Amino acid sequence: MADLIPATARDDVKIIDVHDTWSVVNPIVGCPAACAYCYLEDLGLTRTRPVELATPEETADLLLADPRHRPTTIYALYTYTDALSTPKTRAHLIGLLRALVARAVRNPVCIITKFHVTDAVLGEIVCSRAAGLPVLVYLSYSGLGRDIERGIHHDLLRANFPRLREAAVPVLHYWRPALPANSTPEAMRTVLSWASTYADATISVGLKVKPSARDQAADLWPALADPGLDLHAAESIWPEAMRTFLSDLPSQYAHHPIFETNSCALAYVLGRADRAGVHGTPTCTRFNRCPDRQRGRCTTLTSRRAPLTHARIRGELAAIGRAHVPYTWDAHTLTLAAPLAMRDQHFLSQALAVAVRAPRHPGDPMWSGKAAGGLPLVIPNHNDERETPGCA
Repeated sequence: MADLIPATARDDVKIIDVHDTWSVVNPIVGCPAACAYCYLEDLGLTRTRPVELATPEETADLLLADPRHRPTTIYALYTYTDALSTPKTRAHLIGLLRALVARAVRNPVCIITKFHVTDAVLGEIVCSRAAGLPVLVYLSYSGLGRDIERGIHHDLLRANFPRLREAAVPVLHYWRPALPANSTPEAMRTVLSWASTYADATISVGLKVKPSARDQAADLWPALADPGLDLHAAESIWPEAMRTFLSDLPSQYAHHPIFETNSCALAYVLGRADRAGVHGTPTCTRFNRCPDRQRGRCTTLTSRRAPLTHARIRGELAAIGRAHVPYTWDAHTLTLAAPLAMRDQHFLSQALAVAVRAPRHPGDPMWSGKAAGGLPLVIPNHNDERETPGCA
């Protein structure tokens, strides 16, 4: 596998891995698009032909054999490419959905795309859902132009919304990243007016910057070049204009659920309760625009969960090879005494449905994430040193 991908990406790429609020499945890496903010940029995985690392059947077997697999696990598919970007990736996606159905997998799977959802892929999604595989589609519609999202046809992206809704496929609007260019009133209203008409919910997550991407981020948003800003420690980075817009949302969008936590959006769309320790926190009460019925579901179901036992905690620590790490547990937060990679912290949080805190493992390339205790960083409007075109 190592010989198939750039040397810059070899330490990052794992076919089955764990990110902030879901596990990820990456049997193909590399994307032909060239979005200027993409976290694949410094790995040499943009502007490139996608490379297959595992067949659909091999991928399904790896997913089920992974020691971190649980019946409650949610999977994001193809996060190191866009599965709708080429005929090859679309064929692999169709094959993977069929392989998962054939193995009676019932874990929710999420497809994230900026590309056109073809009739063949849409038909397979509908068939997979009818066979019992919960497939959700994230449409990554930011309001940025083709000068930043190079290789993306925004008219086709926008057209996905009504097509998926008509087919009764759950649609989540992924409003990312947040930059000065798409934080103008016109850009924000254009995006949200369209998305709120068709999507089940919006997830607005700001901008994420990993340690190796600081210069890349500053090229798009010069204010981020300030050496006094700890971009990596931030859970997310926001232009003040967008943060203000979301805090004082125009009444025309009052019906539309908007979340800053992906885990909560997933819980809402899947009819589950919060499993990430968000319920009742300031993020839940102040920033997530969550329907009352979902808040009631979280209140009721979280109160009925069986108490977490030390045997269960030790069992999940053993799944990641850390069975003997000292910890404390206060009924809300699991605190580990030894450094732990972010992927392992995320796994424990998802498997145990609790907040997890641990010293950060040195050299960890992942961003912190809200699930790991990171906080938003808001950049004042006067620090935005340039503007670029917004909506396509």
